[in-house]
Amino acid sequence: MRRVLTEKLIEWKEDVNKKPLILKGVPMCGKTYLLKEFGSGFYSDVVYLNFEEDVHLADLFMHNLHPDRIIKDISLLHGKDIKPDSTLIIFDCIHTCPKAIYSLQYFNEHSTKYHIASTGLFFDTGLPNVDVLTLYPMNFYEFLLAQNSLLAMHLKESGFSGDALHIFNNQLKDLYTDYQIVGGMPEVVQNWINTKSIESVDKLQSQQITCFESTFAKYAPTSMFPKLSAIWNSVPAQLTKENRKFMFSKVKKSWRAKDLEDALYWLIRAGFVYKAEHTDKPEFPLSGHVDHTHFKLYMCDIGLLRRTARIPASVITDKTKNYKEIKGAFAENSVCCDLKIIYENDIFYWSAENPARAEVEFVIQDGSDIIPIAAKYGSVSRTRSLMQYSIKFKPKKSVLTSIENDKPDILPIYAFWNLKQWLEYQYPKT
Repeated sequence: MRRVLTEKLIEWKEDVNKKPLILKGVPMCGKTYLLKEFGSGFYSDVVYLNFEEDVHLADLFMHNLHPDRIIKDISLLHGKDIKPDSTLIIFDCIHTCPKAIYSLQYFNEHSTKYHIASTGLFFDTGLPNVDVLTLYPMNFYEFLLAQNSLLAMHLKESGFSGDALHIFNNQLKDLYTDYQIVGGMPEVVQNWINTKSIESVDKLQSQQITCFESTFAKYAPTSMFPKLSAIWNSVPAQLTKENRKFMFSKVKKSWRAKDLEDALYWLIRAGFVYKAEHTDKPEFPLSGHVDHTHFKLYMCDIGLLRRTARIPASVITDKTKNYKEIKGAFAENSVCCDLKIIYENDIFYWSAENPARAEVEFVIQDGSDIIPIAAKYGSVSRTRSLMQYSIKFKPKKSVLTSIENDKPDILPIYAFWNLKQWLEYQYPKT
């Protein structure tokens, strides 16, 4: 499957100042597949080492971390020469071999001629001499590429100046509904393309959720596992209530915030959940005006959100006004995932301290601009909360996104992945 991150991998390959690369991401988001595809497409040879599959590979790094010695041993192991500029060396699951991680620093200092790309889970490398990229589950554009590449490319090329969004509006809404059910985990997407079976998708998603929880048990401290599982399973219930603010007391009555904060930090650092923190003063820089005690949590994949919550696909496909809170939660989670991919920065939300309970779902910092983003599922032409925010703070730019695009100033939620281009189109530089 085509992934947008391939473009950044090409930039890394061509960068004369490149460092060894670590590609991070949650389990099963496609890291290994992407690097292998990238290697086969842009290098004449690929040497692949999986440290989790073959624990004896760690022996290559036991004696010393001299790059030339390590390369020689890898060449002997694979029975072929490693050519610096035309061989991609993949260190898969490098998080299971700390010495292999530290070796990257020596490769950067002494042997920059080798092209080394690694995959890893949820760790802070602590190394200044590596390049780091994050692969997220597939967004809707990548989902569309996998199902109808011609439409996806036409949509991207035409942007917001043509009629593509209007001409294909109904088709795009239907495909976006599919995306809310299936999500963006590559194996699940491929299963959907092959079978179009909700039952098969549900089964595979359940297996992946089990894999996530096995990852908690495998890599987190033993004492933390019950808390990790409890927080993870609490996210859908708290997100689909009217007040989406996450409350530790709702995870388990006997647990308080101080009991769960370490587990929450682990999940956020690992990329399993995303955190949107509250601000009542959206000024530059946003990080300086945060209320850390109030926040919302979102899941890294909208399909896994649905399956964890045990929400039937029929709820998502329902075209009535039923299930308003659920559909609103899904819209927010989808937008949050896109924001993580687009900006890879902290995400915030705003609410007013008054009886009207005005709230703007997201506030982001784009350069020096502070941009409020209202994310709705139903047909809307304006929102009271966004209007109240605009009157109070007078932002230069604002965004209203929903499933409908019957107004020129509404960004269709199925095109939210192209937010940057929409902002340029909606707010041209003078």
